[in-house]
Amino acid sequence: MQNRKIVVTSALPYANGDIHIGHLVEYIQTDFWVRFQKMRGNECVYVCADDTHGTPIMIRARKEGITPEELIARSREQHVKDFTDFQIKFDNYYTTNSPENKELSEQIYKAAEEKGYITRKTTPQLYCEKCKMFLPDRFVKGICPKCGAPDQYGDSCDKCGATYGAEELGSPKCTTCNEKPVVKDSEHLYYELEPQHEYLEKWIPDHTTSDVSNKLLEWFKEPLRGWCISRDAPYFGFEIPGCKDKYFYVWVDAPIGYIASLKNAGKFEMWNDPNVELYHFIGKDIIRFHCLFWPGMLNAAGFKGPTKVFVHGFLTVNGEKMSKSKGTFVSARTYLDNLPPEALRYYYAAKLGGTTDDMGLNLSDFVQRVNSDLVGKITNIASRGGQMLQKKLGGMLGAMDDEGRALVQKCIDAGETIAKHYEDRKFNQAVVEICRLADAANEYFDKREPWKTIKVDEEATRITLTAALNAFRIMAIYLKPILPVYADKAMKLFGETQWDWASACAVRENCALGEYEYLASRIDIKQVEAMVEAAKAKPGETGEVSHESRASKNKGAPAQVAECAPLKGEIQFADFEKLDLRVGVVESCEVVPKSSKLLKIVLDVGALGKRTIFSGIRGAYPKPEMLVGKEVVFVANLAPRKMSVGVSEGMILFAGEPGVNGGAVTIDGVAGGGTQAT
Repeated sequence: MQNRKIVVTSALPYANGDIHIGHLVEYIQTDFWVRFQKMRGNECVYVCADDTHGTPIMIRARKEGITPEELIARSREQHVKDFTDFQIKFDNYYTTNSPENKELSEQIYKAAEEKGYITRKTTPQLYCEKCKMFLPDRFVKGICPKCGAPDQYGDSCDKCGATYGAEELGSPKCTTCNEKPVVKDSEHLYYELEPQHEYLEKWIPDHTTSDVSNKLLEWFKEPLRGWCISRDAPYFGFEIPGCKDKYFYVWVDAPIGYIASLKNAGKFEMWNDPNVELYHFIGKDIIRFHCLFWPGMLNAAGFKGPTKVFVHGFLTVNGEKMSKSKGTFVSARTYLDNLPPEALRYYYAAKLGGTTDDMGLNLSDFVQRVNSDLVGKITNIASRGGQMLQKKLGGMLGAMDDEGRALVQKCIDAGETIAKHYEDRKFNQAVVEICRLADAANEYFDKREPWKTIKVDEEATRITLTAALNAFRIMAIYLKPILPVYADKAMKLFGETQWDWASACAVRENCALGEYEYLASRIDIKQVEAMVEAAKAKPGETGEVSHESRASKNKGAPAQVAECAPLKGEIQFADFEKLDLRVGVVESCEVVPKSSKLLKIVLDVGALGKRTIFSGIRGAYPKPEMLVGKEVVFVANLAPRKMSVGVSEGMILFAGEPGVNGGAVTIDGVAGGGTQAT
């Protein structure tokens, strides 16, 4: 099959605000899709840019005593750093305040003018006498003229969805100075869409999903209204050719920025190439600009329209809109100062299903899903298998037996199903399938009990570990669009330099395994709590770009926990010396019936025999078998404790909080049953 040629864009982030975790829903999922396409061997170019024009930029720069150019340069630097640290990889990230965009905007405008689509109308407009400027839609608030909802912007109502002119608002006020504006007449340019009524009505169903097209087509029951494309000076943007003191409305040149970024990347010819697919990823709040005005502008100027517009919903946190007061309006930088980017990328993948439904981020579920699935289920295979192979078997993979080969083949066979989910942007289903493979691999591992067989049959153990690690390798390949850095580390483990989608069909046998490298960490709820508190405290969470960069020095490493439990009473060293800490190999681990906390753990303690310990750590191990084969540290000389469920013969050391983060203290592959731990 011939490789596809694809151009992909995400909506342009505005240069007057921080990137926050709501924005990242779009950029992260676009990055998933682009990386997948590249792994499939397709030529896929991902372009984006900062949206830099408009009154907010001008006013913000004026307040700070700097030029708009200085403001947008600073903002772009921060945006690029945030995207980079979240492992979002653009082929070109540009700016709309560019010579390419100016040239293309004028070209597209003149084409519409020549076709007679541009008209002039004198219209009433709100003017603030204190600020000495006509007020853009977003700089005036008042009562919705349709439903009576208060505190609505001058272009549309959040309550009823109606659109209107700012002069129609009841009790309007300037959002900059809170003064009541006056009405003044001003001549403006309008882009008439009605001449393209038939074209757009046919275009929309073929290039959007049914839920989006059904909404848009409601507007076609009547003649399409003209679209005001000009703004009065003072304004930061491109002046309209032949129109003194009139500037292109930001939504005219913003989408043209896609083409300008492509041109800046040296790939301008791809846009109109009939063999190239064009895809936009956008939020549902900007549908009308991308699915009505934008294809109309492109069509009038002889440019190809997008192949498909992919629309997603908004992000809610703990079931509510993001809130500054609750600390859930979190900037990308505040997140990175407290938590690793891989965790959010994985969680978003597990939740995104390619629909316009809003996506929920539940912070407790976030911790649990990352710890249980990514760390405890998937990474656990590499951790247990890789470290045992390196420490006990010289790091050499062997050959697989029939059972192991069947497991690996199952993983290979799942490849096209997972690929289809990626293609359809059903990333949640891709994650489900990968987790099913992880379940099968863990079941195989636990059934073969390599922690036991290593004592009596090293080659049998090598066969088991070879199959388990090959299964993990395939899963890591399937995860690469979601977790690129994680996958690169896994790739080095197997001594490889490049993975594409077809790499999953190969197996690694009778070869050396590289050094095991840390892949993923468990999330501590305290890290999440620290992030929430930081979000409450930082003024940058208002959505404005702060004066100073808040770049993390540790690039997303977990932050130090601000608070901890108070120290208990002081003890002497002699007290500590009384403890006899030993290593025990977990022979079996099972849930204690009718208990929500207890696990029954049987330890092989070497010459000391076996110990049964009841431990309240069930919350950290949703699947008790995860502990089997682990070498854990326990207090061996603790007096036996009679409990209602039996006699507990020791205490297992635990670090963290059961059910949230942490686990039994392990030293796998270092010691053996009965060894003293010092």
